[in-house]
Amino acid sequence: MGTTIRPNISLKNKYYIEKHRYYELKHFCMQYPIWKKAYSSLSGLSGRPSDLGLFKKQFGMSDPTARCAEARLFYSHRIEMIEQAAKETDSVLADYILTAVTEGVSYDVLKARLNIPCCRDTYYVLYRRFFWILNKLRE
Repeated sequence: MGTTIRPNISLKNKYYIEKHRYYELKHFCMQYPIWKKAYSSLSGLSGRPSDLGLFKKQFGMSDPTARCAEARLFYSHRIEMIEQAAKETDSVLADYILTAVTEGVSYDVLKARLNIPCCRDTYYVLYRRFFWILNKLRE
């Protein structure tokens, strides 16, 4: 179940983001679990020669260790960006916000399963604030 929130809000809202930019950021966040899995799978890659074939270039010399390091840097940068935006949004509710934006969980699910300690209105203000902060970080 996805979080159902209107992509269009008033231009007067201090956390206004254009509709398509909001969708872009939302889909960016939905890749978080994929990045976490890829990052953790790269941790022991340099120790297994059979897996290094994944990083060979088609032409010329390749440096599998450097390519592995570049891939880990790529994933860690994106993971940290989302986690930083969640912490900047609200330090107390950062874990709830992170769960919501990366797994598509709604407020109702957060309340029922995780017992989020805020009301719906506060949560959705912080939800919008998260995407506003992430928008600034991604520029």
